[in-house]
Amino acid sequence: MFKQITAAEAAAMIQPHSRLAIGGFLAVGAPEGIIDAIVAAGTRDLHMIVIASDWEDRGVGKLVVNHQLKSAQVSHTGTNREIQNQMNSGEIQVELVPQGTLMERCRAFGMGLGGVLTPTGLGTVVEEGKQIINLDGKDYILEPAIPSDFALICAHKADKSGNLVFRKTARNSNPIMAMAGKITIVEVDEIVESGELDPEAIVTPGVFVDYIVVKEA
Repeated sequence: MFKQITAAEAAAMIQPHSRLAIGGFLAVGAPEGIIDAIVAAGTRDLHMIVIASDWEDRGVGKLVVNHQLKSAQVSHTGTNREIQNQMNSGEIQVELVPQGTLMERCRAFGMGLGGVLTPTGLGTVVEEGKQIINLDGKDYILEPAIPSDFALICAHKADKSGNLVFRKTARNSNPIMAMAGKITIVEVDEIVESGELDPEAIVTPGVFVDYIVVKEA
């Protein structure tokens, strides 16, 4: 059963050098309240795992602007000039990962797998330093699972059993990231009674949820 906490309490759990898998894409579906609390806490030397680095003033971009990241695994940096500047200067070590591969590597960790085989990136810098495995005459890159200490995600509603539903495109990476954290903290609009959510609409079961933060009005 999950525990309800505040955004500030969630931020206090995160220590320097924590690995954070964060849901959302271009700030849609980002746990903004939790991110703001981490910014306020000023915790530094964090590692971020996320599809996109968002904008300087939205989503995970606020962590970048506040110089709280030491490294990141990310697919898209094009909308955030600050992460580009910090990457080019060497302040942030960035591994650029194809989006589908990033999600599969996070999912693999959540499922207890060591990694995945994919042809994506063969013949490019993506394969550098990685093991190539040939199966039935076809080459694949062995991409290791991406571990995370905390998954920080955003959902529309939770019930009192921790089951989650998502709103429209905010669903994006959030369900996979929910599986990927050793500890999963969810930001929701509201918590409803168990049985109130349509079972067919539930995407993430409560077994993955450790803590819930209700958004401030």
